[in-house]
Amino acid sequence: MGEVTGPFWEKPLGALDRAEWEALCDGCGKCCLHKVEDDETGRVYPTNVACKLLDRESGRCSNYRGRRAFVPDCIRLTADMVDRLSWLPSTCAYRLRAAGEALPAWHYLICGDRDAVHRAGMSVRGWTIGEADAGDLEFHIVDREL
Repeated sequence: MGEVTGPFWEKPLGALDRAEWEALCDGCGKCCLHKVEDDETGRVYPTNVACKLLDRESGRCSNYRGRRAFVPDCIRLTADMVDRLSWLPSTCAYRLRAAGEALPAWHYLICGDRDAVHRAGMSVRGWTIGEADAGDLEFHIVDREL
């Protein structure tokens, strides 16, 4: 008998191929919100200000492949970085899987519906503003759990 395997999203992050890695993203858009770092403590605070490339309705980057040309400090998340980035949202599929946790019921890989993340209130839809309209980021720090 052949080995029975589960869905790809149950694999360890390091075992995912590029397509599986990209498919794991739930499209919440929270990682694309600007952050403010306290110079004294090093603590990073999220804001409600979205990157200029973030489509705040869909939660997806409007120019994912070319994003670094427009946003040079945009990071390319890798499996070895997940545990070191404390600012990743607590609901982030990469963070959950790195900790050995299951994906939430609203994740599209579980429920088959890309809009479930929005209906569950787990995305940037409806509470963020664009960076062109924001002004000083310190006035946009959010005290909600991301």
